Amino acid sequence: MPTLRFQHVLTPSGFGPAAIDIDDKGRIAAVEPIDSGPWDGWLALPGMVNAHSHSFQRVLRGFVERAGGERSFWGWREQMYRVACHLTPEQQYAIAHSAFCEMLAAGYTSVGEFHYIHRLVDGSESTAMADAVVAAAADTGIRLALLPVFYSQGGFGVAALPEQQRFIYDRAQTFLDYVARLQKVTGIAPHSLRAVTQTELQQLVGESVDLLGDNRVVHIHIAEQQAEVRQCLQQNGKRPLAYLLESCEVDDKWSLVHATHTDQSEWQATITAGATVVLCPLTEANLGDGLFAATEFTDAGGRLAIGSDCNARIDAIEELRLLEYGQRLRLQARPCLYSDDLGATLWANACANGARAVGLETGTIAPGQHADLVVLEADTIIGDAAPARVMDAWLTGGDAASITAVYTGGVRRAASSDGNALRRVLGELGLA
Repeated sequence: MPTLRFQHVLTPSGFGPAAIDIDDKGRIAAVEPIDSGPWDGWLALPGMVNAHSHSFQRVLRGFVERAGGERSFWGWREQMYRVACHLTPEQQYAIAHSAFCEMLAAGYTSVGEFHYIHRLVDGSESTAMADAVVAAAADTGIRLALLPVFYSQGGFGVAALPEQQRFIYDRAQTFLDYVARLQKVTGIAPHSLRAVTQTELQQLVGESVDLLGDNRVVHIHIAEQQAEVRQCLQQNGKRPLAYLLESCEVDDKWSLVHATHTDQSEWQATITAGATVVLCPLTEANLGDGLFAATEFTDAGGRLAIGSDCNARIDAIEELRLLEYGQRLRLQARPCLYSDDLGATLWANACANGARAVGLETGTIAPGQHADLVVLEADTIIGDAAPARVMDAWLTGGDAASITAVYTGGVRRAASSDGNALRRVLGELGLA
């Protein structure tokens, strides 16, 4: 049974020197106070959980920033589809491997992969694309929660576009049969209200319990764009989140991704239901989505997790920085999300909420949890200071370079991506 010893450990009860005993299954057996070294590092944090990722979109970095066509999310989506139409399983593996290596280096020890390229290029059904993601996670050491996406139509009452055919299942039961053949699945993900009908959504949510168990989670994109809100109002007479809450029994197993354009009554109902809101500030900024009312939501007791989404930039602490700074710009005030120990509280809550969101037993340093850790050294940030102040400094002025070690299941990870493989994929896709 290995033991890791740190001068400071962030546990649910705060900071303190501790020895972390790890069992032969990679779980934390005990966290014991200690008063002397030798030390395995200065500060151990729970590994961040990336609660929303599309790993294949990592390959788009730098190739979708030119103004052309509609200058919005919808124009970006057209360019993304051009890549999605041509990806092979081998290319998916290379891209996911690169993205997962970056995630580990950036403080993410787990990832919820919102996976929706199901079919092969010729349209035939296969698990090969999902299997490539699973293999990339296994080879890098990141903990994977696969969230297969159900997508049956191209918009509210609109047939799927030709470029969406690799995502499409026309029946919920056929999709669930496909999900049953996949590995590492912790939940299901109806893509969005525009991509599924109300009947399909209800069937999918209900029957997924029989397939995956009572602890399965449900993720859905919701109210990310103003156009989606307008279309939902026109089609259903209600705003997206209000319509979802009326259509389904949303509970604490649900995660609402983005929820950008929701009003107070909608996010208050989300808190009452116990659902988590997953924000992806770097992607939401990249796509020009807007800002969710995160301060009011957390002040009222709401749970927030974070995700890297399109993976244009992968850095957990930067995701949290933009989350906080976006609220400061919106409200013209500071600090916004938490008044005490901002950096430590943001990190700890995002870890715990992310783990809950994707259905993994990680996100806190406590007995029974997976031994997924991120280690910082104070002198890489501001020098000798209390750990809470170091976390504040890291939040406002640091980045992934301050991380000196990452563990998943108690194993130190040093995964490095194959730059040649990624360059080859860029060339094959015409992006080089």
